[in-house]
Amino acid sequence: MSRRRVVVTGLGTTSPVGGDVASTWEALLAGKSGVRHLTEDWVEEMPVKIAARAAVDPTDVLDRVVARRLDRSSQLALVAAKEAWADSGLVSGESVDGDRLGVALASGIGGVITLLSNYDALKEKGPRRVSPLAVPMLMPNAPAAQVSLHVGARAAVNTPVSACASGNEGVSLALDQIRLNRADVVLAGGTEAAIHPLPMAAFANMMALSKNAGDPTTVSRPWDVGRDGFVLGEGAGCLVLEELEHALARGATIYAEVLGAGITADAHDIAQPDPEGRGGTRAIKRALEEGDVDPASIKHVNAHATSTPQGDIAEGLMLHAVLGKHVDDVVVTSTKSMTGHLLGGAGALESVATVKAIVERVSPPTINLDDKDLAVDLDIPTSPRELPAGDIVALNNSFGFGGANVAVAYASYSA
Repeated sequence: MSRRRVVVTGLGTTSPVGGDVASTWEALLAGKSGVRHLTEDWVEEMPVKIAARAAVDPTDVLDRVVARRLDRSSQLALVAAKEAWADSGLVSGESVDGDRLGVALASGIGGVITLLSNYDALKEKGPRRVSPLAVPMLMPNAPAAQVSLHVGARAAVNTPVSACASGNEGVSLALDQIRLNRADVVLAGGTEAAIHPLPMAAFANMMALSKNAGDPTTVSRPWDVGRDGFVLGEGAGCLVLEELEHALARGATIYAEVLGAGITADAHDIAQPDPEGRGGTRAIKRALEEGDVDPASIKHVNAHATSTPQGDIAEGLMLHAVLGKHVDDVVVTSTKSMTGHLLGGAGALESVATVKAIVERVSPPTINLDDKDLAVDLDIPTSPRELPAGDIVALNNSFGFGGANVAVAYASYSA
């Protein structure tokens, strides 16, 4: 593989705490939670009655006719992609050849709301009431396809599906596409919209969701001794990845450089991580090796840390195993304490936050960390923390059901 340098030239998101990058970043720095009580009728029978819905409904942003033809996961993806594309200043066919423009946009579950609502229509009203658009709306690659149609991307349009690691895998795949010279620009990221009774009941029954009935804004508490599961969120994140010379030639604003990515599997359990974090450790090591990164240069980590008893501990072990004595110099955060867990969209949203942390030189806090688990020996600020001056490297980690592990290393851009 070539060593073509890859940079980030556009950012977009719609999240539980903001409808775009600026509002999301402001909320993260302010420690604002997006977790709320759900108000739908079906919630009354559910064991879990809270979630982190998108702060701005995508149907309020998109054209109404367009929105009606998209599953909510595609709606969210299109909102984030539109922002990232506009932010990059690219114009397909002018500043980038559509044949050299790709998409790598992930989803962990896909169009589950469309699938289940059409099955309800089939059972209750018969086959004629099933939407003729059901399949192109529910298919997992629908968000990526819709984004490709919006920007005119004619290189590879991919949909990585690796549960909660999907969004980060989208970034990794985009990096590979550019380094393999298959594209000059790739819109990368992930999306998820699974706040529906069936997924929520399933997650609750497998004891993955928190059943804390207190103040919703305090329930997602990574690394706290009172953590008892994650909070389901929805949203999307998108980054424009671009080959460096292509970006320089058009005078693009460069936010950060993508140094490397590592992808591994645990082969341990379908739902639980390896308790010793060996698979995740190898993913982080591979990301650093690919980017020729000295562990001492890592200054910030946006951790996967979902607020589950076992997963949060395993990630701490990974960081100690890779960073060794340098782990004490690393500022670690879990923005899931505010956004909840976006599943296939998590790594993408958190990549946006990681890049913003590099640019602004500040780490968002981890909220609700009232009593840190003694098994976690990491520097986890509960208020915003300035990052050091000079060039820095930051990691974004994602781990998912099936034993999927993805780590991506970003850095300050320097010529």
